[in-house]
Amino acid sequence: MSDSMPEPDTAAGTAPGEIPQDVPQEPPPAVSHEPAGPAPLGVVRTPTGNDDVDAHLERLADADHLPADGHIEVYEDVHRGLREELTALDARSAPAPTPPYDNSSNNRS
Repeated sequence: MSDSMPEPDTAAGTAPGEIPQDVPQEPPPAVSHEPAGPAPLGVVRTPTGNDDVDAHLERLADADHLPADGHIEVYEDVHRGLREELTALDARSAPAPTPPYDNSSNNRS
C-alpha cells in the first residue's frame, strides 16, 4: 500500500472529513418556519348511489384547499346536509300511522 493513495470517499490531497478547496460549496437549503400550505389528503370518496348524499360528500374535497382552521366549516356544512338527507329519508320511509283497531262493532248482542 502506498501512502499517496487517497482513501475512498476523500479527494486527493485532503484528509478524511476535510472539504477540498476546489469543490464549490452550496449554501444549506433555507429552512422555513412557516406552516406548510394546504395539501389534499387523497381520501377517495366512493359514490353511494344517492346523488344528494354524493354531492354532500364531494363537498369534503373543499377542505383539501383550506388551511386546517377552515376545515370545521366544511365538516359542519357536510354534517348538516347529511343529517337533513337522513331526516328526509326517514320521513319518506315511515309507514302511515294506522288507526287503532276498534272491535266494538263486533260486539253486537
